Formats: sequence, C-alpha cells, structure tokens
Amino acid sequence: MSDTEKWKKINKSKEERPKVQEYKNWKELSPIPISLPIDGSIGNTGDWRTFRPVINQEGCNKCGICWMYCPEGTIRKREDGSFEVDLIYCKGCGICAKECPTNNIEMVRESDIKK
Repeated sequence: MSDTEKWKKINKSKEERPKVQEYKNWKELSPIPISLPIDGSIGNTGDWRTFRPVINQEGCNKCGICWMYCPEGTIRKREDGSFEVDLIYCKGCGICAKECPTNNIEMVRESDIKK
C-alpha cells in the first residue's frame, strides 16, 4: 500500500479511523491535521469554550494556514475553497487567529455572540 493510500485510509472519516494511530518514524506521519474531532470523555468539547473564532470570509485569501495549524482538526474546507470552523468541537484556543496571515480570524467572546 502506498503512503497516499495509507493516509486516505487512516483519515477517511472520524468514524472509521483507528482509536490509536502508531507510526514507526516521521515518514509515516500523515499531512496535518493528524487528529480529527471526536467527542471528549464528557461530551462535546466546544461546550466550555470562552472565545470563538469567527472567519471574515470577505478578507480570507483561502490559504488554508488556519486549517493546517488547528491542533484539533476542527477547521474544514468548503467546496468553494473557503474555510469554516466546527464549533461543536472547537476549544477556542486561538491558534488559527494567531497564524492567519491576513488577520481575518477574530476571537470573539462567547457571551458577546448574539444567538
């Protein structure tokens, strides 16, 4: 099996991926993100978030750096090339906003979001 086929098999979907992924060396690592969002031991991980990333789609240059740096794999690419955050699993760490080269991701306090 080629490296590309292994990567597709491991990351095909969060439901089908193995619980533990083991690698013999760095060459076997898949492209970032390695992790995909799943329920935590107490449920959805986004429930206790203090700040929420809000992507300004107008200014986004669709570079994918936010997706690449998200440690939880909660940023998804849409069909039009833009990105969205899965708020069910996002923990609000702010790494995406810090790494955005165009500063088009704003961390907004959850209590300020109008529902």
